[in-house]
Parts: sequence; C-alpha cells; structure tokens
Amino acid sequence: MTKTRRMSKVFANDGKSITLALDGFYFSTKTEGIDRTIDLIPSLVENGLNAVIVTYGMAKLYAESFANLGMIVRADLSTSVFDARIPDTTSLLSVEDALKLGADGVISMTFPGAENEAASHKQAWDLARAADEWNVPFMCETLPYSYHVTSLESNQIDKIAAAARIGMELGADIIKTRLTGEPGDARIIESAKCPVFVLGGPKTANLLDYFRYIKHCFDVGAKGIAVGRNITLNRNPIGVVAGLNTIIHKNGTPEEAVQAYQHDSEMISINH
Repeated sequence: MTKTRRMSKVFANDGKSITLALDGFYFSTKTEGIDRTIDLIPSLVENGLNAVIVTYGMAKLYAESFANLGMIVRADLSTSVFDARIPDTTSLLSVEDALKLGADGVISMTFPGAENEAASHKQAWDLARAADEWNVPFMCETLPYSYHVTSLESNQIDKIAAAARIGMELGADIIKTRLTGEPGDARIIESAKCPVFVLGGPKTANLLDYFRYIKHCFDVGAKGIAVGRNITLNRNPIGVVAGLNTIIHKNGTPEEAVQAYQHDSEMISINH
C-alpha cells in the first residue's frame, strides 16, 4: 500500500483532517474522559471526525471502534508520566507493530532546544526511515523545549517554525505542533513544507474564542487539528466535533460553529 493511500484514511476528500488525540495515557495521569469519548466514536464520525491518534494497547482494546477511521499509532512515550512537561521520551513500538494493528500512520515527538533533543531527534529519524521502508506516513510532533509552553521562547513563532522544519528534515510526512494565534503563524506552516496538524488549542471557557482560534489556524494554512482534552473533557464531545466540522470541512464561521455545538447539546437534552 502506498503512503498516499494511507494518508487518504487520515484526511477527508478536502485534504483536511479532524483528528481525536487519545494517546494521553502515555504522557499523563490526567486522562479523564478518554474512554467515555471512545464510546461516542460512531456519533463523532457522523459529525466529521476523520482519524484518531492512539496507543498500542488502545488500538487492540478498541479495534472495532476505530475500524472506520484513520488510525495513527503513537510510537513513543514519556520517561516520566508524572512530569507534565514531557521533556524526555523513549521509543516503544516499531512500524511493523503498528501495521499489525492496521495503522495508517505512526507518530513520535521531538523537542528541539531541550536537553535531550539529540535523543528525540534520533528516535524520530529511526522511525521515519522505517516508515519509508513500509510506505507508512510518519507524523512528527515538533515542540520546542517542552510539550507545554514553559517559557517565552517555547511559544515564539521563529522557534516553533525552526522546530517544524527540523521535523520535516528528519523525514516527517506530517508535522504536529502548536500555533500561537498570531498572524505570523503562517511562517510555521511554510517552514514545515508538509501538512501541519495543530495541537488541540488553548483551554478556554469561551467556546467562541476557541473556535476563532481554530478558524485562524486553518486560515494561515493548517491542514489538520489533533484535539485531545478540548474534546474528551468537554461535557458535549459530539458538539465540539460538530463545531470543528463546521469550520474545517464546511468553511463556516466561528459563530456558526458555536451554533452547531449548541444544536448538538439541545439534541442530547431531548434524547435524555
């Protein structure tokens, strides 16, 4: 199977993707809502979900749930699950392991600027080479210094852009990274030289602000978004996906996305 064919499972026909990140168990103990959200997968797919990022164990346990989605399997995990910065990771599964699960892609992190950057670059490079041998898309999560924004430098456009380019130079087919919400984010997209998936976005109690951020990301050139807690911790995960679908696949406005979310909330109330 070619990479193009596998990529078509991750992206919709419009070349964009709404991806649900469910791999939190490899990096954190804050995993509330993940299993509940997996139970909603059929409704999430109906509302525009295209793909999932999962752990090895999750791909086995919930194989039936992910049958109609693109599936990217995480190939690395934190060396200290209690450290929210995730400053260091270790390699876990091989491309062959992922293919046995029916994966459409593999993913690993790298942290340019961090103390361990050489090790994380090597992990990404090894995975990229193996992925090329098997024609499997490789998504590289390129985050300067740390997973979270821990300093001004870790959220500077030039640093994020440089990190994205490093990921591409290591062999990534897709880059996953953060954007800042500023117009200059277009530089990050340009530097990547391949499709960019944006991390799920800032935590905010204001849904309209969140959807405005998502609209900004796609306006500057993002091709996908990988959302975890902003879906799994929301009281209405289906509504969030419906709102994302309104912006990403239907070219709607943030205001229309809020309406889609609210409509789904009303439907849930009626059905209960």
